Amino acid sequence: MYNKGLFSDWVPKPVQLLMIALLVIVVMPLGGVYTGNISFMVGGTGALSEYFMFANYATTIGMGASMPIVLRMKMRFKVRNKFVLLLILLGLLNLVNATTLNPVVIVAVSLIIGFLKMMVAIELFLPLMMMIGDRGVFYGVFYTAVLSLNQISGYYAVEVSILYNWQQFFVIITLMCFAMALLCWVLMHNKYFALKVPLHYIDWLSIILFISTFMFSAYVLSFGKQQDWLNSTKIINSSIAAFVSFGLLVVRQFTLKRPYLSFSIFKKSNVLNGLFMLLWLGMFLGTTSLQNIFSVGVLGYDQLTNAKLNLLMIPGLIAAGITAIFWFKKQKPLKMFIFSGFSAMMGYTIIMYFSMVPEFNYENWYLPLFLKGYGMGSLFIAVWFYTLDQLELNDMLAAIGLVLVWRTFLAVGIFSALLSWFQYQFQIVSLGDLAVYMDGMTISSQSVMTNMKTIQLNAILVANKKIFGYIILVGFGVLLYVLTHHFGAKRFEYLRFIRVLSGKSIIAKRRMKERKIVEEIKDAAGSAM
Repeated sequence: MYNKGLFSDWVPKPVQLLMIALLVIVVMPLGGVYTGNISFMVGGTGALSEYFMFANYATTIGMGASMPIVLRMKMRFKVRNKFVLLLILLGLLNLVNATTLNPVVIVAVSLIIGFLKMMVAIELFLPLMMMIGDRGVFYGVFYTAVLSLNQISGYYAVEVSILYNWQQFFVIITLMCFAMALLCWVLMHNKYFALKVPLHYIDWLSIILFISTFMFSAYVLSFGKQQDWLNSTKIINSSIAAFVSFGLLVVRQFTLKRPYLSFSIFKKSNVLNGLFMLLWLGMFLGTTSLQNIFSVGVLGYDQLTNAKLNLLMIPGLIAAGITAIFWFKKQKPLKMFIFSGFSAMMGYTIIMYFSMVPEFNYENWYLPLFLKGYGMGSLFIAVWFYTLDQLELNDMLAAIGLVLVWRTFLAVGIFSALLSWFQYQFQIVSLGDLAVYMDGMTISSQSVMTNMKTIQLNAILVANKKIFGYIILVGFGVLLYVLTHHFGAKRFEYLRFIRVLSGKSIIAKRRMKERKIVEEIKDAAGSAM
């Protein structure tokens, strides 16, 4: 009646592994928009680019909203029925994106894609986790594959958009989803994972409040610069709506017998410190906007060449994954692994600080992007492992949606918006500084107009260099924090010795044995996640 696997018994093991790999390749890069072809979507729809950044954030918000209920959804439906239905729906939603020109529809579809995508992804996590065994090693393999797939899919989104049009890539994704749905119907078993559980325990009002909280926040971060931040009533009203929605969401959880979210894990030291480190990871990842301004605006790269830059991060991602596998197999402390990740990000930032010149060569990107890839991969793996380490499974599932949204949306979104605003302000300051040397007696107005492009490029370079400089200063503080943080190491273990000295060594040994058993159970729960 029950089958904890995904496939029928007659399917050979190599075919099962191949199917899981194909599903990961198709499902994990799925999104409502792809950052590489946003410029093509802007040209094709005539809408503001902020709408498509909003849609990109909406996919992450949908994933976070789905996380607390994925286990219940997994146990409620038969495996084959759920996979086939979800893949068909994902294909149809991509088809909607391919045929609509309304950016609001694309935003709504992106939210739903993220929500449904996580229900498929959780089915792929558990078999892979069971095969690999160790949670840290699993993160090393999984995040390396997923982050690399994201870079590859972004590149092909641009290439297909150039060769055909931006709608064609969504059509290809639709066909891939339909093909995988057909294979799942043939190869998967039609049984339940475990005891069938009801859906009426899900609090849909909490899900709506969760989505509204972060969708209003995403609107603020996406349209803040375009609307001139607090000078816009829309931005003010959206900010108020986000705070009110979050307040109602928190109050709602304390009135439910089975709350949708749990805030208990935020009392734990590793969770708070992990969120703090993920915030600064968002700062380094937010420099992508500066990198794009430099590569496209100053160096004059086309969209395909700019997309190739992201592929240069893949060797660094692979190096981070290999390092993580050996690190976790040797069970070494996380401190130096996390320190190496932030150091790599600092190396990328320092190189970019000294590279803000128009003569920057394409080959000069190899080292900084390798370091960026290594830093992103190692920090995604190690900080995520540390944040969720030793948590109870129920608490982890009930709070991981918030942590996921914090890591992938809020941290990156906040710093992307801040850096974009500072970049614009520093450009104005730089133009003012350059104007000091433009004397109307020595430089004619015609000469100024002729060199206007060069003046603007210099202003962009100065603004980028100044922001990278400030990030470097903050980065040294982050490195100091990582070096001084204990990462869960017990500094004092004097209670055991007191018990031994007081003649209670037998009780002390018994308590230590019980504690070890409890920790093993918690580790198993964390590995299941």
